[in-house]
Amino acid sequence: MNPSDIESLQDPANTAPVARCFALVPCAGSGSRAGTLKPKQYEHIGGQSMVMHTLAALQSVSRLQKIVVVVSPDDAHEWPDTAVQRMHCGGATRAESVFNGLSQLLTEGAKDPQGVQASDWILVHDAARCLITELEINRLIDACMDDEVGGLLALPLPDTLKAAVNGRVSQTLPRQDKWLAQTPQMFRAGALHAALLAKSAEQFEGITDEASAMEMAGFAPKLVVGSPHNFKVTYPPDFALAEDLLRSRT
Repeated sequence: MNPSDIESLQDPANTAPVARCFALVPCAGSGSRAGTLKPKQYEHIGGQSMVMHTLAALQSVSRLQKIVVVVSPDDAHEWPDTAVQRMHCGGATRAESVFNGLSQLLTEGAKDPQGVQASDWILVHDAARCLITELEINRLIDACMDDEVGGLLALPLPDTLKAAVNGRVSQTLPRQDKWLAQTPQMFRAGALHAALLAKSAEQFEGITDEASAMEMAGFAPKLVVGSPHNFKVTYPPDFALAEDLLRSRT
């Protein structure tokens, strides 16, 4: 899909339904860097699994029509009674999971007008970013709802950036105009699906997040300032930090 094709998702006559917002949470990863016995998204933090904190934040946003969690086909985790939809179509990578989930949602939407349509917004959010807040999600929606491309939460790089060779500094890199990508990342369902489809034959090579897929398709996603607390729980020490921050909110 070319950038000009985004115009086909808009309706100058204002006869099409207003685009809605849906959330998609890829939750099929193993979290190998976390050093946990089970997938990290199911590790307990503050009395419940990490992914449940994530879903609670998303459920607090009234503008989200529906929340979908993409889990692996063999996921046997016991979920509490929750309104979110689970899809057992997760793949080997985050990009594959998002692509599979989007494909299923758009197929369902072709049969049901209440389902996801190509012009609707999809907010993809990491299950392991359990400290996201309603305020930040709404800030992203406000910034991107009328944007022709969409965008993502991110933080301007605050620290000096070094390049390394064999564990030693090889050079200091300029940090101006460099950002740390976060989630949610918000794009039109049809445009994001097309961008991922274009890289599917290459096993999504080079796709590290949804914004990178859109960049490869010729788009320039909008950067929306996020929060330092919206970090991705990745390594063992991150669990204690996340628990401390969650406890400080009560």
